Amino acid sequence: MGQLPLFSADPQTPEEIAADTPLKATLGHFAAHLKHEGKTQHTITSFLSDLKLMGGYLGMERPVGGLLTGDLEDFLYWLEFERTDNDGRPIPCSRKSYARRVTSLKVFFKWLKALGAIKHDPAGAVRQRSGPAPLSQALSLPQIRACIEAARTFKKGGTQDYRPEMLFRLLVDTGLKKSEVMRLKPIHIDRTNPHLPVLHVRQKVRNVFKERRIDLDPDWVRLFDLYRAQYPPKPNTEIIVTCTARNLEYILKDIGQAAGLDGEQIPPENRIKLSFEVLRWTCAVKDHRMGMDEQSLREKLGLSEPSWYETSNKIKQLAEQLAADSAAS
Repeated sequence: MGQLPLFSADPQTPEEIAADTPLKATLGHFAAHLKHEGKTQHTITSFLSDLKLMGGYLGMERPVGGLLTGDLEDFLYWLEFERTDNDGRPIPCSRKSYARRVTSLKVFFKWLKALGAIKHDPAGAVRQRSGPAPLSQALSLPQIRACIEAARTFKKGGTQDYRPEMLFRLLVDTGLKKSEVMRLKPIHIDRTNPHLPVLHVRQKVRNVFKERRIDLDPDWVRLFDLYRAQYPPKPNTEIIVTCTARNLEYILKDIGQAAGLDGEQIPPENRIKLSFEVLRWTCAVKDHRMGMDEQSLREKLGLSEPSWYETSNKIKQLAEQLAADSAAS
């Protein structure tokens, strides 16, 4: 039998937890603290589940002292708007679940600060939400144009990096979900009529694959070819996207900041963090305002009739909000 190490890298007591301690090494001590405080096993299990979910998104190896308020807000945004299951279906986050997870973060980081493990509590500035869920965000036509112009400023070598513009325009024109973008192949683009190209999107509904057809802008197809020349497919795959989904999220975030929609210089109440979700709503609202009928829009987004009722109401609300904002400006 090999000799056991004299010292363990993980803290053996709560007092040994420091700013550089990995998140995963603190959870056992936090559970013991909750038990000592008289929390029920159900509460302990729920809190730990929430923290593991956060760790799955931000990284279980992240030092607790390196977790910032912005990281927690990114996690909560993903939880509320972008989390999906293995089939790419959205996982809803109720107001009650959201509130509990914010509470989990606040209790955990307050405990770390009380131990002296961290100097500042990043969850202290995270606000609970009350009342009905906030309306989703969608871009106005001027904001769409600003994002396209911003996307064209990104460089690869000495020329334009075509991936940001290709991605942004694809999402604004088609409303595809992240999982659908990650599955796209060149064969899904029908160029039979170069003036009316069509995108074929396959989706799994109750274990049956269904296909929907979405019209493409011929200019986007030209842009796609330029992108394809810069980013040839990886060996043994024809998947269009050559990077991870997380990298695509970073690209959208960078476009939004370059377009002046997001960033520290923008008042928090006016910030729009570009994401797959925001651009899906943008596509829906844009098509609605341009006169697309509800049946065609529902089919374009790949939504079932039961889910369409609530979604269509939100689209109309967003369209009215954008119209009011435009009139006031």
